[in-house]
Amino acid sequence: MERATSERRHIPVLLQAILDHLAPVSGVWVDGTLGAGGYAKGLLDAGAEKLIGIDRDPLAHELAAVWAVDYGDRVELHQTTFSKLDEVADQVDGVVLDLGVSSMQLDLAERGFSFQGDGPLDMRMSQTGRSAKELVNELDEAQIADIIYLYGEDRASRRIAKAIVKARELAPIETTGRLAEIIQSVMPRPKPGQSHPATRSFQAIRIAVNDEFGELVAGLEAAERALKPGGLLAVVSFHSLEDRVVKRFMRLRAGEAGGGSRYAPAQVPEPATFQLINKKAIGPNAQELEDNPRSRSALLRLARRTDVPARDVSAKTVGAPQLGEGVL
Repeated sequence: MERATSERRHIPVLLQAILDHLAPVSGVWVDGTLGAGGYAKGLLDAGAEKLIGIDRDPLAHELAAVWAVDYGDRVELHQTTFSKLDEVADQVDGVVLDLGVSSMQLDLAERGFSFQGDGPLDMRMSQTGRSAKELVNELDEAQIADIIYLYGEDRASRRIAKAIVKARELAPIETTGRLAEIIQSVMPRPKPGQSHPATRSFQAIRIAVNDEFGELVAGLEAAERALKPGGLLAVVSFHSLEDRVVKRFMRLRAGEAGGGSRYAPAQVPEPATFQLINKKAIGPNAQELEDNPRSRSALLRLARRTDVPARDVSAKTVGAPQLGEGVL
């Protein structure tokens, strides 16, 4: 029942903006972050002939088993990460990526993504590998501080890390509620309208558990390889760190990265693999904000693939935060 409720509540953010800017939708599309299927169903209903759905979360595939039957062989599903989308898709007409954690994951306390409901400290999108519990109980203080600072941009990272290490000496930290209490105990009381003091730390730990920036950089590369000339890339992000990486990638690939130092030799721009569709990120309109408050921080960036061959990109080049070697 809880899972069905999660599916019902899911509202795909900026879906109409994607459809409006990319119309007419046709051909083969990849939804690299299938989730509850909102984008996939929207693309199919808008005219996509085939939808290749990718998600590492087994729950997404449980939900898809219910709705995908309505579309028959127009839907093809793969349980993998979107960084590998070019292994299951080639010469496609479009790729959509909805970054970060999904509503269905946040709404299930047993998944451990949110402190809104107390649950086991997990946060694994794939439900395999190293959990958040293992991370906060096994990494040293400096490593935890680095994760919170780099992935959460929290200036209190050292204070928070110190509190976590001190608390786990008394007993292992095993629930979202206890971790939130530990963080809250060393942070100022939030002013009206401010987010919970643990918000940034939970974001940072989730990103680390799921290697979200490594996945993002590799996923953008994979999308470039999978798209045919004229193919469309749509990326929705929910916080500034993600959006910065997407923006930097698209601008670099479009040959619009901006100038460097005036004292450095002029650089010849590489051939553009993408053309920007929107110069500035697209945010939710007033109606979407009213219908779905979770959309308030969402940003959409769009680009069209050229016929220039795909090439590699480094995480450093696109400004992805990087932990030191051996942290994870």
